[in-house]
Parts: sequence; C-alpha cells; structure tokens
Amino acid sequence: MPNSPLITGAASNKPPIVAAGVVTFRPGREVLLVHRPKYDDWSFPKGKLDRWEHATAAAVREVVEETGVEVRLGPPLAEQHYPVNDRPKVVHYWTGRVLGSDDVGGYQPNAEIDGVRWVPAAEAARLLTHTRDRATLAAALEVRHKTRPLVVLRHAEARSRSRWHEDDALRPLLRTGEAHALRLAPMLAAYQPGRLVSSSSTRCLQTLEPFAADREIERDKRLSEEGATAAGVTDVVEELLAAERGAVLCTHRPVLPLVLDALGVKRSRRGKPLAPGEMLVLHLRKGSPVAMERHAVGGL
Repeated sequence: MPNSPLITGAASNKPPIVAAGVVTFRPGREVLLVHRPKYDDWSFPKGKLDRWEHATAAAVREVVEETGVEVRLGPPLAEQHYPVNDRPKVVHYWTGRVLGSDDVGGYQPNAEIDGVRWVPAAEAARLLTHTRDRATLAAALEVRHKTRPLVVLRHAEARSRSRWHEDDALRPLLRTGEAHALRLAPMLAAYQPGRLVSSSSTRCLQTLEPFAADREIERDKRLSEEGATAAGVTDVVEELLAAERGAVLCTHRPVLPLVLDALGVKRSRRGKPLAPGEMLVLHLRKGSPVAMERHAVGGL
C-alpha cells in the first residue's frame, strides 16, 4: 500500500505509535467525521492497534467503536506520519464503504467521541481541523468510487513435505499455521469478500476455515498443486473477475504465478513471492484492478 508520509516529524529512536482509520463515504459524496472533545478537533474515525492486531482489522473496528457504523475497506491511502509529544506516530488509512445502515442518529456521545456526522465532502474539507486530514480527504476523493475486492491468499505454514508420508493434498497446517489462520480471519473480514474459493488441498481449506465459519468454501482442484494448469487457473480467475461479488482465492506458492499472470499483474509489480499466510488484495472496478496492496500476518 502507499507509504509516502503526508507529514514527517523529527527523527526518533522510540518505536512509533501505530494507528489505523478509514475515510468512509456514503452516496452523495458525504464523508463520516468524528469530534474529539479532548483535542476539540474534527477528524476521521481512527485509533491505535490492539496487541497482535493487524491495521486492517483495527481500522474497521475503530469505525464501529467510534461511530456505530460497520464498514469494509476499499483502496488504501497514504499513511500519515507526525510526532506525538516525543514519539513518532503512523496512521494507516483506507477508503471505506458502509455495510448495512449508515444512520448515526442514535450515537451516544462519550468522553472520547462527542460528535459523529455525515458531512458533504466540500464542507468536510473546511471542517477538518488538521491539514494532514484535508490532504487525506483529497486523496480519498480521487479513489472513492465503489470497488470490490479480490484477495489472493497463500495458505498458512504447513507441515513439511519431508515429514509427511501420506497424500500431499492432505498435508495439514502446523500449529503456527493454524494460529496464523485465526489471525487472518479479521484481516479478511475487513474486506468482506463474499465468495471463498480454495484449492481442494487441506492446508488451503484450513487457512480459510476460521474466516469462513459456517459459510461454504468452494473447493476447486484447478487451484491445487496437483491440478493446476495455466488454462484452468485462467478460467477460475476470469470467472471471479466477471462476478459481481468480491472473493478470496486461496492457493499454493507454485500456483500463484499462474494466478497473477491471469490477473495481468506485471512481474515488475509483484515484488517478493507471497509468504505463507500473506495476501495480495486487488480492488476491482468494472473487472479491472484500480489499486493493489499486500499484507502478512504480523505486518503493519
């Protein structure tokens, strides 16, 4: 995701304060703002990460806690960097869309947030207290149009081939892989992919199970190491690109290049191969990617 600072504070050897937030839109070019009485400022819903929490999960959690509105993440925005007292602070931001009701009329003011408002974008640019937030709003307006996610996920850490003497398709996750699958669940939930499509291999299915809960995981041998071909993978990807719902596709390291080729992701943009449990998120508009980000468990 973009990481160009909007504001940079003085250098510090102290670890940064890490926070996450969302610039949330609803139809009519209205944006969700909150008022903090402690600072007497208008800003976007945001807050610090809990221990072991990923920024994607923290961002949507903070919006719910501070406004009562549930959101899903859209394209990422540039981070904000600025000093707080003698420590640096970084805030990870995304655009967001409302899930369910956008009514904030029943919000109960408290000591942390005493005002929540939907504000027309032009008015929000004047109401926002901080210059850095006005810059973030301007950037968000450039990418505010509705998108849907396609999450490409490599399965979490599995038992080694050398120590597994049964059918490789049945090779399971290690305990660390199972723990990472649990931590992946809120990260995936932040994007709300509607379809869950997976290699038929056990290690991929186990990676998705904590997020899936009672939902169906579509098993597809064309995404397995044993069954993958360029043509088969392309068929799966083209179907997902043409669909109306967002999706997560879970597969294996050897199959990922075929998936990325089918998605048209240039090799120069891929960077290092995805690590176990790492995901690449493409934000699609009219079937074409308009933004791309990648996240690993424990990252950000």
